[in-house]
Amino acid sequence: MTTNHVQSTATGIDLDAAFQASNIQPVLAELERELVGLEPVKTRIREIASLLLIARLREQSGMATERPSLHMSFTGRPGTGKTTVAIRMAKILHHLGYVRKGHLVVATRDDLVGQYVGHTAPKTKEVLKRAMGGVLFIDEAYYLYRPENERDYGQEAIEMLLQVMENQRDDLVVILAGYKERMDVFFQSNPGFRSRIAHHIEFPDYTLDELLTIADLMVQQQMYRFDGDARAAFAEYLELRMRQPYFSNARSVRNALDRIKLRQASRLLRQGGTIAPDELSRIDAADVRQSRVFQGGIDK
Repeated sequence: MTTNHVQSTATGIDLDAAFQASNIQPVLAELERELVGLEPVKTRIREIASLLLIARLREQSGMATERPSLHMSFTGRPGTGKTTVAIRMAKILHHLGYVRKGHLVVATRDDLVGQYVGHTAPKTKEVLKRAMGGVLFIDEAYYLYRPENERDYGQEAIEMLLQVMENQRDDLVVILAGYKERMDVFFQSNPGFRSRIAHHIEFPDYTLDELLTIADLMVQQQMYRFDGDARAAFAEYLELRMRQPYFSNARSVRNALDRIKLRQASRLLRQGGTIAPDELSRIDAADVRQSRVFQGGIDK
């Protein structure tokens, strides 16, 4: 956010005008539309956005203001919206002038750590170069640290990241993500990360009702529809699937719907003949109940 965005009057600063000028309201509205549930996460993002806007206004009003620490940790199981929130956070940071570009670069251990001496530094430098001016999102960050293998090169990547997070924090924001328990161990083993991260945000699992709402939205967006029995069958599917291993919240819902569409297409071609156009979009209970989950198997 530049100085000409500050709206001052004879009596003070117009906060409403400054908020509108920052252009973060549409981003927050997008986040609200895109994410079902996750109220604690959305509340925390709004709080961070407010803090950063006020910090900018303080700076532009001539108050001595230390640059807020912007590095973050997102913890939670897969499919809980961490990458989606990271994309929106990059936009918020850009609109408020904390990063130059506002883009998001997603990386994992494979992108950062080499397999032989001298391989890690250029790989990590390349990722950092692409991320400069925006946000670097490191998924499953704990895989960078493998103390059981003394010949592992992850520690070199960690040291380079820590250096950049400290020395170039005006041009790069790092978000570390992964399962909470593993991230806790990672931070205990690498206290340099914990000391540089200001915001720890936990992403809860979705409830059954929230997952059904997500499924309804996905089906609608793809121009399909559940008939009454099919939606009830999908609710049963989710209840069973949520108790099984490898459940990944919204990601598992998307994968399940992809398999249901395959079964629906196969059913239509098997029956052949002439059908009403509406049948191309209708999902029936049989398309759902053919899943292995109903026989005790696992859908991945």
